[in-house]
Amino acid sequence: MYKRILIPTDGSQVSGLAADAAIELARSCGSGIVTLSIVVPEPVLPYVEGGIVLDTGQQTEALLENAHGFVGTVAERARRSGIECTPVTRIDPDPARAIVEAAGEYQCDLIVMGSHGRRGLSRLLAGSVTQAVLAYAPVPVMVLRPALPDEQAEALARPCPASARLT
Repeated sequence: MYKRILIPTDGSQVSGLAADAAIELARSCGSGIVTLSIVVPEPVLPYVEGGIVLDTGQQTEALLENAHGFVGTVAERARRSGIECTPVTRIDPDPARAIVEAAGEYQCDLIVMGSHGRRGLSRLLAGSVTQAVLAYAPVPVMVLRPALPDEQAEALARPCPASARLT
């Protein structure tokens, strides 16, 4: 069904759950996996404090080290499940573009990613990487969201009205 699945990860719990689901899907389909973590460089202006110039590249290096750890964790879980996995890290100011480009570059035929489920003002301010990937990806995208707390899930669950049932 799917030959290669792309799993973007930011090291969050949500992306970890998406990775677990993708690994299970890969196992059932006999697919390989590419896991990707993108470092978004922070705009930092170098300045002098007390005659010492601070190295702004250290921040990017630290973020890149974290990204290597994120993809390494997913790759190890995949390998323990008997799935071939290619870990990839990138530095790119536009994570959605990097995900879409990686899907093409590595010939992935499915992207599985988590969504933090931001709504309202926080989504407007932070943007939505998932939304952009959905809009521009050349392949299907499976989005997994965090489960709702029990109270919210119960409030949203409604019985099917009798008039809507098929007879």
